[in-house]
This record gives sequence, C-alpha cells and structure tokens, in this order.
Amino acid sequence: MDKFNTPWRVTSAAIYTTPTDSRVYGTLDIDVTDAVQFMREKREAGVKITMVHLATAVLARAVAFDVPEINGFIRRGGVVSRDYLDVMVPIAMRGEGVTSVIIKDAHARTVTSIAGEIRSKSAKARKGDESKAAQNKYLLNRIPWPLRRPAFRLLKWITVDMGLEMHSLGLSTSSFGSFVVSDIGSHGLTTGMTALMPAAKVPAVIVLGKTEEKPVVRNGEIVIRTILPLTGTFDHRIVDGAEIGKLARGIKRNFRKLPWLDECPDEELKKCPFVARDSHAKQE
Repeated sequence: MDKFNTPWRVTSAAIYTTPTDSRVYGTLDIDVTDAVQFMREKREAGVKITMVHLATAVLARAVAFDVPEINGFIRRGGVVSRDYLDVMVPIAMRGEGVTSVIIKDAHARTVTSIAGEIRSKSAKARKGDESKAAQNKYLLNRIPWPLRRPAFRLLKWITVDMGLEMHSLGLSTSSFGSFVVSDIGSHGLTTGMTALMPAAKVPAVIVLGKTEEKPVVRNGEIVIRTILPLTGTFDHRIVDGAEIGKLARGIKRNFRKLPWLDECPDEELKKCPFVARDSHAKQE
C-alpha cells in the first residue's frame, strides 16, 4: 500500500459512492485588506488582477506545497495521485450559461501570468472558442433524454474509471483539472455549498464569496477589515479534517505573502511532487 492509499482512504472508497454521500464542507474567512491594496497597486502599474486570479494562485500553491496528497482521484477503490496540478476556473458566458478554463501548472505560475491567461481564454470562450471538454455539454444536449444519462456514464467509465483518453472529445482523467475555483461573490452571494461533479474527479471545489468590510478584533481593538469568505466542498474519500486544516493554514500564509505570488517559486518547486511542464516559458 503506497502513501496515498491509507487505511482510511481504502475503506472510504469502499463505503462511499462517487461523491454523493462523501461530501464534506468547510468555511474560512480571510482578511484580504492587504490583498485589495496589492491588486490596486498592480492595476496602477497596468496589470489587472482580480480576487479570482489571486485566489487561484494562493490555492494552487497551498495544495502543491502544503497538502499535495489531496491532488488525486479515486479509481477502482484506491487513490491515484496526479502528476500535474491544474486549476479549473468557471467563466460566466454573459447570459448564455457557464464554461470553464484550465490553468495548467498553476502552482508554478505567477499571479500576473495566471490573470493574463484567464482573461485571454475567457475572451476566446465567449467568442465560441471553448475547450473540447467544455463543448461536450452541447453534445449531451443533442442526445435524446432517455439516453443522456447512459451516455454520460459510458464516457465517465471509459475516461475516469478505465483511464483511457478520448482525444476527439478532449476527455481524460485530467480534463477538469486538479480542483475548481469558483466565484459567486460577483453575484452578491457570500456562501455557497457547491456540488462535486462526479465525472470531474476533483477532490475539492473552493468557492469565493463576496468581499465585504467587517469589524474584527486585532490586538484587542475593533477595526474594519476587508474579509473574503471561502467555502470548500471536499470528497471525504480523499480529504479529511487534518488535510483541510493544512490547506487552510497554507491559504492564510499565502495571502500574507503577496509579492511571492508574483514570483516563480523555484525553491518550493524543487521539493514539489508535481511536474511543471512549460510554465516557466509562460511567465510574464
């Protein structure tokens, strides 16, 4: 038994089904007052960074460098570790539903590079240039209703359970990244207990709520700070309370190391178990 398939993971993979009854949730309020100032300074320098861009960098580095053991998925009763760390970011299509973009090697990227790629891919998607995996929602829509679920299950069985790639459809075990970062704050919502899409095989979906100024206690005094609420949905077959705690500590620390997020983390990458493919070539 390898280090990923602990006794609990083997047992939970047997007693829970694909994440319907294995979901667990966690919430975390982050003081992003300094982050808001950081984004303002970047904009003044001509670089537009949003909280989604910043959170993508923060979360990717927290997973890679603090809790890499959650970057995996269940296959045939055991946990399979991913070789890469990619992040899926859902994108609103201006009244025409939602699509998504995949940020490859997000843990090895600067926040400026991440911001630029999300903007570029979002613009292309809104013009109709979606990824093959995202386009499959249109394929399913064309299948008659009685056959839609069997077709979905067949695709999932081929790509996820058997580990085979379907290049023509852009489907594989990594089509949806390592985890998802979703923003509901732009809709005025503060907390969202989201779902885990079974076919995505991601262990976590992290939801960003609406940032608001709130009174908090600092050094025994009440002060006003800007707070970002985070909500996480996790697959309990892979993630337990101890790992969620390590992830939370990594998130808090990374939000305190804002300049570091715009530097390539060379030293950390030397100890990281995930391959960084061509990310250095993409740095801005």
